[in-house]
Amino acid sequence: MISSKRTRVTVRFSGKYIYLQIITALPIGDKVLTAVCSKELEKFGWVASHQNTSAAYLSGLLLGKKASALSIDAAILDIGLRQPSKGARVFAVAKGMVDAGIQVPYDKRVLPREERIRGEHIASYAKILSEEDQQHYERLFSQYLSRGLKPEELVGHFNNVKNNILTAS
Repeated sequence: MISSKRTRVTVRFSGKYIYLQIITALPIGDKVLTAVCSKELEKFGWVASHQNTSAAYLSGLLLGKKASALSIDAAILDIGLRQPSKGARVFAVAKGMVDAGIQVPYDKRVLPREERIRGEHIASYAKILSEEDQQHYERLFSQYLSRGLKPEELVGHFNNVKNNILTAS
């Protein structure tokens, strides 16, 4: 990657957040051009998990917007030591960046499905669980509920935050 002299996007996960950086390699060492932590999504109204596929996509979208503002138009994905697997969050990041107008080479077969990016699987499971076992529902989705978000409404919440990111200057 370094010898290619292409800008790269690093994707790293911690116990709470997703960290993204756009980096260029220089003879004196790497230079970070811009970065995003999934916690920044809160500025756009995000109250759901900072680690799920939806947050990965939105973080990639935000990084893509920041990169465009710096006239960065292409980057390669650097997933570190992670094993690439179909539908992984690292590829949701790539999809977010591409949707923001940044050229990131990828194989469409590895991207998460759109329904998964929007969190439809979480919303539908939450709906079923709330009808079948309210106590388990409240325990499983306690973080969503404590932040004032019903997990059944995750898709609408995702769409609102996505629009907020896209319309921000």
